[in-house]
Amino acid sequence: MVLIAALYATPSLFDRFVLPVALPYLPGADVPPRGVEAGDAPLGTPPPAPASTAFSLMESPVEEQEWVAYDPCRPVHYVVRPDSAPVGSEGLVQEAVAAVSAATGLQFIDDGATTEAPSEDRDLYQPELYGKTWVPVLITWTSEAEIPRLAGDIAGLGGSDYAQTPGQPLVYVGGQVQLDAPDAVESLRYPDGRAYLRATIMHELAHVVGLDHVDDPGQLMYEQNVGRVSFGEGDLAGLALLGSGPCAPGL
Repeated sequence: MVLIAALYATPSLFDRFVLPVALPYLPGADVPPRGVEAGDAPLGTPPPAPASTAFSLMESPVEEQEWVAYDPCRPVHYVVRPDSAPVGSEGLVQEAVAAVSAATGLQFIDDGATTEAPSEDRDLYQPELYGKTWVPVLITWTSEAEIPRLAGDIAGLGGSDYAQTPGQPLVYVGGQVQLDAPDAVESLRYPDGRAYLRATIMHELAHVVGLDHVDDPGQLMYEQNVGRVSFGEGDLAGLALLGSGPCAPGL
């Protein structure tokens, strides 16, 4: 029996290219000051990757860079809009984030609740909400009434914007996970509903950090998951690679 709606995400949901202004930082700029929270070395280390090629990375928008990842030398902040969160879903976002963090070595920081609404045209710099830094990953419990692309069997959407400063690699900033709350309520009616809902969130967060769908039903990134609740070896290999991306201290 299928306990949750099929897992889908759209790799092209967030695809804007941002070029930061030159130093010195000017008041009123539409991008943050360069180098906020940037370290000299990665904050964590990916675990040894399984010997699997059953993964696919999001397509890079530029030919000279094969794939895009978050900067491992700075933390990945995230916030949750708790509106419409289903009863019984408590702690699932944090558990899913922990699983992605462990698989990538990326260091995630929970910045708590936000009032920000999901949007396909999200501003990547909102100092009035988040201070002088790129916006955090935004995780929202929503519905097709607010996000029409959640119509039908789509349980969630996930992806990230990318940014670049001249002479440095593209990196992801400001991702989003949009979870269909009515679908989640239905998932939680089943005995293993929490595990499957956690898997939904893990799937979408994997899109956020750069994994695409695969045709292998043994992986959580299979487009129509009907029973898997943990990352497969291919998923883990791809996530470990994405945790080894380049640092971008000038961004």
